[in-house]
Amino acid sequence: MIKQLSWKVGGQQGEGIDSTGEIFSTALNRLGYYLYGYRHFSSRIKGGHSNTKIRISVHPIRAVSDDLDILVAFDQETIDLNAYELHSSGVVLADSKFNPSLPEKVAARLISIPFTKIAQDIGLAQMKNMVAVGASSALLGLSKEAVQEVIEEKFSRKGQAVVHKNMQAIGEGFQYIFQETGGPLKEFQLAPSDGKKRLYMIGNDAVALGAIAAGARIMAAYPITPSSEIMEYLIKRLPQFGGTVVQTEDEIAAISMVVGANYGGVRALTASAGPGLSLMTEAIGLSGMTETPAVIVNTQRGGPSTGLPTKQEQSDINAMIYGTHGEIPKIVIAPSTAEECFYDTIQAFNLADKYQCPVVILTDLALSLGKQTVNPLDYDQIKIDRGKMITDSKDLKELDNSELFERYQLTDDGISPRVLPGVKNGLHHVTGVEHNEVGRPSEHAANRKQMMEKRLRKLQEGIDFNDPVYIQATYEQPDALIVGINSTRGVIGEAIKMLEKDGLSVNHLHIRQLLPFPTEIVKAHVEKAKKVIVVENNATGQLANLLKLYVGMSEKISHVGKYDGTPFLPSEVYHQCKELFVHGHV
Repeated sequence: MIKQLSWKVGGQQGEGIDSTGEIFSTALNRLGYYLYGYRHFSSRIKGGHSNTKIRISVHPIRAVSDDLDILVAFDQETIDLNAYELHSSGVVLADSKFNPSLPEKVAARLISIPFTKIAQDIGLAQMKNMVAVGASSALLGLSKEAVQEVIEEKFSRKGQAVVHKNMQAIGEGFQYIFQETGGPLKEFQLAPSDGKKRLYMIGNDAVALGAIAAGARIMAAYPITPSSEIMEYLIKRLPQFGGTVVQTEDEIAAISMVVGANYGGVRALTASAGPGLSLMTEAIGLSGMTETPAVIVNTQRGGPSTGLPTKQEQSDINAMIYGTHGEIPKIVIAPSTAEECFYDTIQAFNLADKYQCPVVILTDLALSLGKQTVNPLDYDQIKIDRGKMITDSKDLKELDNSELFERYQLTDDGISPRVLPGVKNGLHHVTGVEHNEVGRPSEHAANRKQMMEKRLRKLQEGIDFNDPVYIQATYEQPDALIVGINSTRGVIGEAIKMLEKDGLSVNHLHIRQLLPFPTEIVKAHVEKAKKVIVVENNATGQLANLLKLYVGMSEKISHVGKYDGTPFLPSEVYHQCKELFVHGHV
């Protein structure tokens, strides 16, 4: 029996590729297997090649695999583009409709199945994907019952007749494989799972759930890939908790509404991608100047401009750190797993309230839309911290007729008491121009200097963020230290195992707090390593340059970049890092 297996389905966008992968993987999740999936899709509604690759394991996994065991193909293009991933014992399940053939030098087994004809005979050609689910399940030795629960949940609202037809299609897929192969293939027999129940979710859903758990009750946003699922999740769930989602006319309106809601004391967030964040920069500055909390999610994608809307990239790092006019305190955090998306979102709201500044949650497309197994969430970990927020007039001194509350009071830590509108004795002025302690506009040089220093003082001693760096440091003085961010964590971890088999000692840091940068933590590990290799999905080495800026020792820092729109595979990280040991710095 094998302990892991890789499966992929591909075809033209709009052919049910997503639902095929969703149903198949959900059934496996409920059997207790660990899963990690990635969707490759085009930036159009219909047409263009699309595929979903899913890795299945009896152990925790955080990356797709290099190779492929089973490829389900609804057209020849899928075979031509993806067959090179198949190993010699791999299998292609292809629709007979297009007379499938394997490229030269591909040694896999081709099983031609009349997906479309079977579905048409049942009554609906679109159900060819259910035939494929049945065929795939049969190869692995799964039971039809394992899939039935998922089918009933997905289609029961359409009536039992629809459920019956889909199960009939799955049954036909099972039967065809049994006729063709005599039953499940031995090389695809997965070892039993532990049977435990776990969540199976994308990073965007984890962010959205984290926002609800943090007490957010307003989301204002404009739909944009790859952030839209956050909005879609909250549209369904937030009203159940007394909240609401507003689809604004643009991202400028969205961030402005978020700043306004937070000023009124309601935890609010927005989510977007690179182009939307560009539009938000002025209002993010307003959040910093007025010392109003704001939580902003940036799901990175390929840029610049419209760029690659549905492809992987990590090229917004500089924009999130430096993308504002003037100088304001700002926090940028970067989760690397779906679990961290949940817990870090809760922390983001606490940080925004505590330090009264904008907080950016930086993810990337692979993390936002990649689906992965998540251990049951621990709601006992949730703590709500509203910082120096005042909601009761008893906590305020009586004001004279002409007196105003010192909303921007000069304090040692730079954080001033924050009163909500309408609280008696909390009257003050709010403006986006420079102002004095009560909020009235002031351009005096001494006042400007005081206020600037006061705001920047908030973050000078660091912030109260759990685990700013994920550290896997087995070796005291390693041959190499590999550094990454966001979704590359699992890929780097697997590449390190390959490098260790070659006799190299390698440690791993994953940066989770970009601003303020955790200089001392990172520096301590950089100093001990002979080489430092920064792995990131961009062309200019943005994370590598941050290390050079904050930590120094640039002579030992190298950059391994990928910017073709696809995520790193473990073998790619391994080979490029190995190359640096052979030939030195790139």
